[in-house]
Amino acid sequence: MSQLTPFVPADLDCSSWPALEPLYKALLARPISTKADFQAWLRDFSDLDETIDEYSSWKYIDNTCHTDDAEIEKAYMHVVENIDPNIKPIYFELQKKLIAAAKATGADSDPVIAYLVKRWQADVDVYRAENIPLSVQDTKLSTEYGKVCGAMMVEYQGKQQTLQQMSRYLEETDRAVREEAWKLVVDRRMEDREKVDELFDKLVPLRDQMGRNAGHSDYRSFIWLVKKRFDYTPQMCIQFGDSCEKLIVPLIEEIDEQDAADLGVAKLRPWDTAVDPKHRPPLRPFEQDDIAGFVEKTRRMFHRMSPYFGKQFATMKLGETLDLDSRKGKRPGGYQCSLEKSRKPFIFMNAAGLQGDVETLLHEGGHAFHHLEACDNVDLTFVRHAPLEFCEVASMSMELLAADAYDEFYSADDAARAKRKSIERAIRVLPWVATIDGFQHWIYTHPKHTRDERTAYWLTLLGRFGSKAVDWTGLEDARASMWQRQSHLFGVPFYYIEYGIAELGALQLWLQYKKDPETALTNYRKALALGGTRPLPQLFAAAGVSFDFSASTIAPLVEAVREELAAIPA
Repeated sequence: MSQLTPFVPADLDCSSWPALEPLYKALLARPISTKADFQAWLRDFSDLDETIDEYSSWKYIDNTCHTDDAEIEKAYMHVVENIDPNIKPIYFELQKKLIAAAKATGADSDPVIAYLVKRWQADVDVYRAENIPLSVQDTKLSTEYGKVCGAMMVEYQGKQQTLQQMSRYLEETDRAVREEAWKLVVDRRMEDREKVDELFDKLVPLRDQMGRNAGHSDYRSFIWLVKKRFDYTPQMCIQFGDSCEKLIVPLIEEIDEQDAADLGVAKLRPWDTAVDPKHRPPLRPFEQDDIAGFVEKTRRMFHRMSPYFGKQFATMKLGETLDLDSRKGKRPGGYQCSLEKSRKPFIFMNAAGLQGDVETLLHEGGHAFHHLEACDNVDLTFVRHAPLEFCEVASMSMELLAADAYDEFYSADDAARAKRKSIERAIRVLPWVATIDGFQHWIYTHPKHTRDERTAYWLTLLGRFGSKAVDWTGLEDARASMWQRQSHLFGVPFYYIEYGIAELGALQLWLQYKKDPETALTNYRKALALGGTRPLPQLFAAAGVSFDFSASTIAPLVEAVREELAAIPA
């Protein structure tokens, strides 16, 4: 590809299908006879793909940052309704062309290209033109869910606050304050319970139809191929849940029972699970309006762990690639978005001055480092992204590896508290992953379920994976609708087991780091640099950890966490 005549014009209007279509058609028509032809064609295809991907990413980012802006929503929906549906059919043809050309020219002798062919063969196998309008409907419904949640506010202490900001009060030592704040948030969610149920009632049959259109018996079978889960099965996920119930829930209940004893209560209530059990003031790492200070102290945490990562994080700027504060009209949650053309990461979150905010920024920082490392080492956008199961190793590891530097935010005693919370969080997330994952397995293998059946199964899962040290008496409706707060169920179905698989990888890397920090960080960077050029087991192996989420891996990690918690002052 000549630098003087790039395939993709610098002034390409990505909002115009008439401007984009000729480029796709040119790629489709171009003959490929040799490996050199294939490589040149692939570079041009990658250039076009990353250009459009970054444009679409910015429209998504803008919409999540401003869910109450009609013009921004219109621009995003234009991509969803008019650009993506036009791209998908011709993209499918280009994927078939790549598979055939790679085999015909021998380009698939390169293991990276062979792995890309395997992944794209899965895309070809599941593609159905009749699913394109269904996919548009799916995106519109999940966008509506984000809009509903983004509008949720409560009046408290004389001001309107987001539900994320209300989380601060759950850490207050005054139990009456915690209870009042918790109930205000739940009551606000319950106002839209019917609306959210209606959205989900529309999503489930829509997704089921997509699976059946592609010749699958159910959506789970379909999505397994869509997500290219070549290295594990649904049954392995169910076994992961069984192991969590057997090995992890008992440890969490031990912790909860001790917390209840320290608080002086017979059992914890839901508003007691975030407060310090020793009645110490809540951890407040930064003021809500000091986002710049929050960013700088997090940078110093990364720097102490590794000056290299501190320097990488410093390239990200507020107002450019960081949008971190919580405000009305902003979608809940947090994410890192990879900007492919500019080779930059973007981090979105809703900071409210909590310890969890620091953990979130460390987490999303790990995703950002993954993107930066991959961009430096992998040229083609198609193989730059690792499977999500390993992407989450990159992020979850950072929460644990940087935990020794919490004194950037706190005194020595509070830094120990923060480290303890991070380690507890690493183990507590696993049964919740099993809950959400198990819920989705049932939902999509029973697509004709009623709301009552859905609620009953949800409560069965909470009975298995929830701590029995927490008392929900009188709060049954709130407990029954807890699943509605999990945005993944609406926007990215079946994306949750990845967190469990990855947390086990992150805990293994953490143990490696405790023994030999330099080797662990070297392995970490080596694995990130591979991007998506290798299958999952090889990526885990590059990081020096096992791709395994059976009881044989979980049991020793639980004991290591138990020992670590015993060594940290409560």
